[in-house]
Amino acid sequence: MSRIRLSVLDLVPLIGTEDAAAALGEAVKLAQAAEKLGYTRYWLAEHHDMQAVVSSSPEVLLAHVGARTERIRLGSGAVLLPYYKPYKVAESFHMLASLYPGRIDLGIGRAPGGSAHVSLALGDNFLEGVRRMPESLEALTALLKDDYRIEGEKVSARPLPPIPPELWLLGTNEKSAQFASRFGAGYVFGHFMSDQDGPAIIQRYREDYRASGRDTEPKVIVAVRAVCAETEEKAAAYAEQGLKQLFGTSGGGPAAQQPFPGRALVGSPEGVAAKLSELSELYGTDEFMIVTLAPTYEARIRSYELLADKLRIGTKEE
Repeated sequence: MSRIRLSVLDLVPLIGTEDAAAALGEAVKLAQAAEKLGYTRYWLAEHHDMQAVVSSSPEVLLAHVGARTERIRLGSGAVLLPYYKPYKVAESFHMLASLYPGRIDLGIGRAPGGSAHVSLALGDNFLEGVRRMPESLEALTALLKDDYRIEGEKVSARPLPPIPPELWLLGTNEKSAQFASRFGAGYVFGHFMSDQDGPAIIQRYREDYRASGRDTEPKVIVAVRAVCAETEEKAAAYAEQGLKQLFGTSGGGPAAQQPFPGRALVGSPEGVAAKLSELSELYGTDEFMIVTLAPTYEARIRSYELLADKLRIGTKEE
């Protein structure tokens, strides 16, 4: 296995008494820090009407972050496609890819991203949108290749960027992996959100993968929740406080009742790095997307710093 690569998944949390503007400013700081540290990607989640989360419109915030960074790849983790027309999604991400060529990832998900009433506010029939995911993904992939037609007439999602966005599917089960393999997309498995057999799901994705015009080989990222601190005790305290602050729970109790049923990686840089190495062998991938929930913004960035330093992701050393 080659040297591990790290990426960032940001929920854009409201921490402490900060307001939305401050949280958005901290998102920029995290992206800038990640770029400096050598992280591969900075992705933004999409959630709606969550009191402690400010990531309702990733494509808008990505445009803001892109103007304040230079190299790091930027993406959505994920745009909730059942709510939207593929054409508008393609337009938005073509615009981003035109602004920041070679840096844009389009991550797609099919979760509701909020309460039942939020789903009603966002669309007339979320479940129908989920049912139509294959048709929506087919349209989206055609639009990203500029090969989309309606009633025999070609329709382009302009502006057409010099390098199209990379398409990724995010999920926690076999259905999402099947979509990724069928449409030749990269696959991000939400290890921190799933209690299913992730390695088996990813193996099936690889076996069933159908090469697209752009990507000839399957690509896998595993998303994990991790909290790193100078000591095991401090990391454990940060992990509990961060989860409780965001969701009002410390994550105890049965897995079905936990906000993140997947096991978190919590500890010193050495301990977390060792766990990532184990997962790298288990999943057969060298890239991990890290979501870190901590009690302060400073502790969050420090966690990413410690892990990057331990794994030397910003150097050419092995």
